[in-house]
Amino acid sequence: MSKQILVQAQADHIESLFGGTPISAIEELVWNALDADATEVKVDLLTNQLGAVDAIRISDDGTGIDVLRADYTFGNLGGSWKREGKGTQVSGRRLHGRHGRGRFRAFALGTHVEWRTTMRIGGDLMSYTISGDADKPGMFELESLDSGPASGTEVFITGVRAVADSLLDAAETVQNLAAKFALYLKSYPHVRIYFNGLPVTPVIVQKQVTDYKLTLDGGQEAKLEVIEWKRKFVGAGRLVFAGPDGFQLHDMPVGVRSGTGASFTAYVVASRFPALHAENALVMDELNPEVRRCIDEVKKVLKAHFLAMSSEKTAFEVEWEGKIASLTKPERKALIEILKRSLKAK
Repeated sequence: MSKQILVQAQADHIESLFGGTPISAIEELVWNALDADATEVKVDLLTNQLGAVDAIRISDDGTGIDVLRADYTFGNLGGSWKREGKGTQVSGRRLHGRHGRGRFRAFALGTHVEWRTTMRIGGDLMSYTISGDADKPGMFELESLDSGPASGTEVFITGVRAVADSLLDAAETVQNLAAKFALYLKSYPHVRIYFNGLPVTPVIVQKQVTDYKLTLDGGQEAKLEVIEWKRKFVGAGRLVFAGPDGFQLHDMPVGVRSGTGASFTAYVVASRFPALHAENALVMDELNPEVRRCIDEVKKVLKAHFLAMSSEKTAFEVEWEGKIASLTKPERKALIEILKRSLKAK
């Protein structure tokens, strides 16, 4: 079986969806896997002899792509089936995608993309490949394959763009992904995400977690979770709004400095936020009075949090204060002279 699928949209509009950073494209492809009820998602970079990224593979153990509806799922832009669903089809987990744009983000990573998918139809497994090229926006080729051993999808990207080499910093990439999926992974602890074999989990990259309770309009309660990360990264210093299921609805720069140099993300969780998100109130940020009051409250707590943190002495400082206190006056003077010479040498 072989057929063409044409997207019902102008080519320039489709090409505009090819943009975005490599990390945001990876995030979209991981979300697509999670929306297909995957419990394990693996992102692997395949490099050439020069160490550059030659291909990218994102594989999952989800339900696969429904190729029986391929004309609808791949042929429509802005008409994703996910708009009609309240949760994933098997486990009912919260859905991320709504507009059917995620598949086009893959072209931000490379010029050729193949979706190799296996789905279960009745008692049988059926496998297909759906492929597309950046120079033919809106056109996909569907071909049947020999049946795979289990359901799931592998997205294989070639013609990789040079910007994708930014993903080679595994520590930075894992940190970004951990921050993005932190609450989701806490809500669904059986889900596993891997990047080049490294587990994407906040636990291994977070330095400290502190929880606070907030009171919103009408006496509603919210939880503020401040995660301080072990290393600095580009996506830090943001405020993330999430529903009680840990699903991220909106994020924005929080506008508060840690003062200690700590890299952090602030997550504010409340049952009220999904309704505000549906009203497009969250994206208005401080222009919406209710959201503005929430942001003000978060900033107030964050400032107090980091002020308290900066006043606490580290174990290193306490240790050296004790050592210096035990020195005699001549020994202190000698230590100061050593430090002065050291600074001059630099």
